[in-house]
Amino acid sequence: MRVRTPWVEALRKQRMEGSDPTKISNTPATRPDRDLTPKKMSDSFHRVVIPLAQDPWLLDNYLNANGQIRLGTIFMDLDALSGVIAYKHTGEFVTIVTAAVDRITINHPLKELCDLELSGQVTFATGRSSMEISLQVAKAPKTGATVNEEDVLMTCAFTIVSLDPSTNKPVAISPLKLETEDEKRLFALGQKNLTEKKALAKKTLRKQAPNDEENANIATRKPENVIYMDKTRQQSSQIMQPQYRNRHNFMVFGGFLLKQTFELAFCCAAACSHSRPTFVSLDPSTFENPVPVGSVLYLTATVAYTEPPLVMATPAGNGVEDTAEGHGEKYTRVQIRVDSKVRNIEHGETRPTGQFNYTFLVEREIRVIPSTYSDFMIWVDARRRAESVRASIDGLEAGRDREGKDDGKGVSATE
Repeated sequence: MRVRTPWVEALRKQRMEGSDPTKISNTPATRPDRDLTPKKMSDSFHRVVIPLAQDPWLLDNYLNANGQIRLGTIFMDLDALSGVIAYKHTGEFVTIVTAAVDRITINHPLKELCDLELSGQVTFATGRSSMEISLQVAKAPKTGATVNEEDVLMTCAFTIVSLDPSTNKPVAISPLKLETEDEKRLFALGQKNLTEKKALAKKTLRKQAPNDEENANIATRKPENVIYMDKTRQQSSQIMQPQYRNRHNFMVFGGFLLKQTFELAFCCAAACSHSRPTFVSLDPSTFENPVPVGSVLYLTATVAYTEPPLVMATPAGNGVEDTAEGHGEKYTRVQIRVDSKVRNIEHGETRPTGQFNYTFLVEREIRVIPSTYSDFMIWVDARRRAESVRASIDGLEAGRDREGKDDGKGVSATE
């Protein structure tokens, strides 16, 4: 369970003790002699089956108006699952928080409504405070069977950080003990992801100003059939209720933020295109500050960048919200940036909680341009992200070409 104490009990205990859960203590609560013996990846493995095909009332919580799976709800479940896995690795004496979620893409769209299996394990931990948890969503296999590759809906990774419950400072956790070649491969992938995140951080606009080519894209006059970015903005505000809290009772869990940002991004893409968007990906995102229960969450979604589709593929079936890139000139790849902030009601203090970059495909030719310098900076950041994805896809295709160069059995991606 994500929450172990009813809210009324947690609130009563907090009032009796006269403590403020948002205040930081100088006295560590974790024991210095904790057992930090290396652990196996399999020690943290956990799986759960969501019986959507068997329970129509449960299915109600996962379907949208078109009878397709709500991906935002799946994102929320994945974050909750990552917490369970993290505690299996760390034990119960630390506080764990979601620090980041790596790129989420769809592997194979569902062709029908079915039971879903969510599974994962810790795949990268060096003994410091953070760990990477690799997760998978797939069509639930029959009893005793394993998941087929074509039944995997999505894979992703969450970065979890362990903190001292009192001081909120990072604490060491057990490193991983690698036993098989596959485990070594997964660990090396985690190290690669960490290196890439550090490299990506150096390319942010805070550290790398727009170059001459990017500056040349500043429009002096609005072309026809183009939308100004500030005309695409969608905003929402919401009080953070106890029902959204994590197991530590007074903070909202990260999966709820993923769900809310995804759904606002979907609305933003739909509003500017007048069509039903197709989810393509979520870029790596970082959670900057915690969101306390009782605070107000502000979300702002903006169409940050548009371009033609990168991949030609067959549209998704009816089992999941459309998740494949289309083809043809009428389609546009739309990148939505969602900025989130939280405000303390009593003191009026506002802090950023994260930036989330979603990409959708829409069945319409649209183009956005910035009208202010601040929007131009958002546009440049989104353009850099798009170029990074394009370079990654080009690299994959080049690798496939080398592998199948002489077999004469290649299949066109548009067939």
